[in-house]
Amino acid sequence: MSNTNSEKTIMRTITIVSILIPVAVALLMIMPASWKAAMGIEENSQLSSLPLFHAVLNGSTFVLLVFAGIAIKSKKISIHRTFMLSAFVLSSVFLISYVIYHMTHESARFGGEGAIRTVYFIVLISHIILSVPVIPLALLSIYRGWTNNIDRHKKVVKFAYPVWLYVASTGVMVYLFMQPYY
Repeated sequence: MSNTNSEKTIMRTITIVSILIPVAVALLMIMPASWKAAMGIEENSQLSSLPLFHAVLNGSTFVLLVFAGIAIKSKKISIHRTFMLSAFVLSSVFLISYVIYHMTHESARFGGEGAIRTVYFIVLISHIILSVPVIPLALLSIYRGWTNNIDRHKKVVKFAYPVWLYVASTGVMVYLFMQPYY
């Protein structure tokens, strides 16, 4: 397979994954409990601590991304790659765990009132909206970096890095807001 065909295949794969993940998550969020029950999916109390695990994964991802940024500014490419791949692995584990949790648990409702409610929804909505483009941005930036296409990598990272940092940090914030309601 030529580089052009290989590149096209990878770009198609990134596109498909970037569409399927948000669609699957959205469907899980709106799927009625009765449908889950009909499919034999039951609530699992052993998974009730997953929201904390998700916050730890998001917080760890944030820290790894910061360290990756510091490493690349210091021209430590190997260390940068290690931090970035580690952040990607943690984000992937988060996504799998998040899907499992929401397959087996109804979404908790935020119970705060007043200004805190407004702040929560601003954080939550911005987190949700930006979590969609972070998927293709992260995948594309990792691919470009891994293949040493540094000029194109830098162009993608200009957007991917701050968005990924924001999504990881607001993931922790959403957990902190929601913690009393789980």
